[in-house]
Amino acid sequence: MNNKISRRQLLKILGAAAGGVGLAKLLETSVPFLLAQELNKHLYLPMLLHKGSLMPPSTPTPTATATSTATSTATVTDSRTPTPTATPTGTRTPGSTRAKVVHVHAAGATSWNFSSGWYGDYVDQAIVNDMVDEGLKQLTGRSTVAAAWQALLPGYASGKGIAIKVNFNNTSSASCAYNGNIIDSLIEPVNALIRGMKLTGVRETDIWVYDASRAIPARFRSRCPYAGVRFLDRFLDVSCAERASFSSNDPDAQVHFGNPKLSQRRISDVAINATYLINVPIVKDHGIAGVTLGFKNHFGTIDTVEKGGEDSLHLNLGNLTNNPQVDIYLNPHIRNKTALIVGDGLFGALGNTNVAPSRWQSFGNDASNSLFFGTDPVAVDCVMFDILDADPAYHPRGDGHMDNYLKAAASAGLGTFERGDPWGSGYQQISYQKIER
Repeated sequence: MNNKISRRQLLKILGAAAGGVGLAKLLETSVPFLLAQELNKHLYLPMLLHKGSLMPPSTPTPTATATSTATSTATVTDSRTPTPTATPTGTRTPGSTRAKVVHVHAAGATSWNFSSGWYGDYVDQAIVNDMVDEGLKQLTGRSTVAAAWQALLPGYASGKGIAIKVNFNNTSSASCAYNGNIIDSLIEPVNALIRGMKLTGVRETDIWVYDASRAIPARFRSRCPYAGVRFLDRFLDVSCAERASFSSNDPDAQVHFGNPKLSQRRISDVAINATYLINVPIVKDHGIAGVTLGFKNHFGTIDTVEKGGEDSLHLNLGNLTNNPQVDIYLNPHIRNKTALIVGDGLFGALGNTNVAPSRWQSFGNDASNSLFFGTDPVAVDCVMFDILDADPAYHPRGDGHMDNYLKAAASAGLGTFERGDPWGSGYQQISYQKIER
């Protein structure tokens, strides 16, 4: 009776149950008493089985946290070079050096049947608003949404731009009427962020939502109720919104790579002219990179990813040294301006970056219905990486070194690297908080 089952075996068994056997029947007829004991150990938040929880949702006691002071750098009318900082100033748990990551799950956030219609039509804005509000309060340790934003955007004044980087990697056509069902950014988390910022007096015209390498389709922009917010994009010779340009003469307008085979790339003027940057990646697997999360989301902040031959960022994604994802993030306009990372895991994508959302076994055979909040870019990506890995679905991890960019980022002083078990033992270096709404 001392044999142990692995978490992977456990998830596969639970996935089989969610696929039609039924967990109660499985426990009654197919699983020995030892497995039932193991289930009791592991069932905390992971297998929520939303409409019939295996156990009552557990809400951790909120922990007050100290909040970072972001470096206010160039404004819309000020092209001065930002002053690099030795290390990022991420939100930390009081009395420790642990970077904090908050994971908010709400079973009712989405209601798509994974079959008919566009998944984006099945997102509850009110629930997402609540998820974002709670995530930011817990991340900053503030009691109100307005106070949380004041902590995240210190020194904000009218005219200081706030750039929000979204991800439209799959709008591969130049049509602004793109309506495919492959995973892309959802407007609801962005709306919730804007709603919160407005509580602190942020002007809509100071909020710039962008993807500087793709088209932002009309169905995304039209669902934003804030008329003053600016949308900037770029796809070949077509722009569906304002044009995201690359013409700045700022001394840090170029990304310099450590790999001599890679030529310089330009940073979009959106990021250069902003004072603050909010990164909103999607929680996705990736056929080449293994995962595409917060760091790789900034491939949409530069002008060119592939220049032909060996001058290819994708050929170097697994590098432990001279990793292009790290080189991009080290640019002062990204490193010093990033005030917040919000990982969009409302649906996410398992198996690749260019697929429609599918059910997660680790979230009760449903959508992941999750958002992830942090200010330490390495820690947030580590947790999202682990959330992806925890699901029994196929993951294109290549040679197994796809988290090297996170190790390299930590070595460069960008944050805290730790791979852990978000559904069980958690983390030692990262303060990971799960919240059920």
